Amino acid sequence: MKFKNFIGNERVINQLIALMDSGHFPHAVIIEGEQGLGKKTLARELAAALVCRGEERPCYECSQCKKAMGKIHPDIFEYVPSGTANSFHVDTVRDIINDAYMQPNEADFKVYILANAECMNASAQNALLKILEEPPAYAVFILTVTSKSALLSTVLSRSVTVALEGVNISEGAKYISSRNADIEFTQAEKTLETFNGNIGKAVDSLKDTRTAELVGVCNDICKALAGGNEYGILTACSAFQKDRQSIVFACDLLKNIFRDALTAGNGCEYISGQSESANLLKSRLSRQSLLRLVEACDDLKKTALMNVNNSLVITKICYSLRNACR
Repeated sequence: MKFKNFIGNERVINQLIALMDSGHFPHAVIIEGEQGLGKKTLARELAAALVCRGEERPCYECSQCKKAMGKIHPDIFEYVPSGTANSFHVDTVRDIINDAYMQPNEADFKVYILANAECMNASAQNALLKILEEPPAYAVFILTVTSKSALLSTVLSRSVTVALEGVNISEGAKYISSRNADIEFTQAEKTLETFNGNIGKAVDSLKDTRTAELVGVCNDICKALAGGNEYGILTACSAFQKDRQSIVFACDLLKNIFRDALTAGNGCEYISGQSESANLLKSRLSRQSLLRLVEACDDLKKTALMNVNNSLVITKICYSLRNACR
């Protein structure tokens, strides 16, 4: 099994190959990883492999693969959170369950991709649990999540979880430049270093000035933290009023910068790509403060993903970062 639209994470791919070759592929697979690592892409490639009729799955040549790649396969279904609450309604899950008990149209499997499943509330997860406990032999559910901690333990216990990581920088840069005529290899390589091998975030940054702006905001926050400038922290954080995802992005990047500051000067690579900010923080803050900042980023990201009011999240960011440095 070789995926042409998904690179890296060989360990995960080998795990999925072993499961498929065993003839006992799990009824539920959870793909975990931060935004931009290719969770949905992998889910689609895996769905194509499940319905493929070729010898090497997915073959990309048989009618089943072509339908899957064209997103018109009658036995592959994709669902995303909807509505103002950006959530999976329990009625949606019930509709999925009702459909799952109907035989496949033309493939050996019916595959249900539930993207951003962390947006599924407890009622929806409990509804899904009912079919995971006694699923039809042909039904496969693929859930993508930023963190499996958002799912019930009972759902996790009936699923196989795989976690994605950033790709090799050189390999990722080659992939990006080969698929985007306007992006050079060296440009892609440098950007991937900034985003720790996250192809999705790197491409967004190269094509969207908003991402580059947020990198600058994170560096401004680091300068303010190093200088004990509380007003500077507040001013920089005002950029997060625009959207919730910018907060999640900033939490991930700041965490990597704080980690880099902990190891700076020991010959380690800068996973954040922000060596200047990391070195500045290392020279101004204690190791204990940096460790507290790393922990604060995890807590702040969880808060941001809970659909809390942006202004409240920004207030918590300012307080938590400032308090961690004391």
